Amino acid sequence: MDTRAVIFDLDGTLVDSEPAYYEAGRQLLARYGVDGYSWEHHARFVGIGTEETLAALRAEYRIAAPVQELLAGKNRIYLELAGRTVRAFPGMRELVERLRAAGVPMAVASGSSPRAIRAVLAGTGLDGAFALTVSAEQVEHGKPAPDVFLAAAERLGVAPERCVVLEDAAPGVTAAARAGMRCVAVPYLPEQADDPAFASADLLFPGGQREFDAARTYAWIMS
Repeated sequence: MDTRAVIFDLDGTLVDSEPAYYEAGRQLLARYGVDGYSWEHHARFVGIGTEETLAALRAEYRIAAPVQELLAGKNRIYLELAGRTVRAFPGMRELVERLRAAGVPMAVASGSSPRAIRAVLAGTGLDGAFALTVSAEQVEHGKPAPDVFLAAAERLGVAPERCVVLEDAAPGVTAAARAGMRCVAVPYLPEQADDPAFASADLLFPGGQREFDAARTYAWIMS
């Protein structure tokens, strides 16, 4: 396949940050008078950028505050939680270590804010493994648009067709396909593995992280 670079999605793929994002969203909405925000409500937005998620919630719950105010508030709450609660998935850490030992350039392309990305990578000890990070806040469009992946490839100096993306959600898998990149899909919510978007993945672990095999994935990337 002549892979020259690997690009990781962050939340739900590299690290298990969704519980912290859910709690940050729940606390934020409660401050604006919205009660009963459940995990099931949150799960609808897995794989969608924070700003896009808040725009949808603002409309759904008729919150008067502007999106940027909500975004700043959620980021503050999340950053308070992230350092002490977010952990890297063991299989993903193993894959990162294998790729790093082989000298494969790696990047993170995420819907999270730049500050959140930095905090999570530092907290998990993975910050030194990645050549660069790209946030959806730094490009025009978030996933399922391919912007974050294309920006990462450009900054790495690698053609899109020589990049492999690791993703956990349908919008990210769609973004990888639109970027012209191969994709390894590890659904954060295995019950969503039958989403048609996952059919475009080149390597799919329908059982999610419990089924993910770092050695197999590394061999596939390097073959």
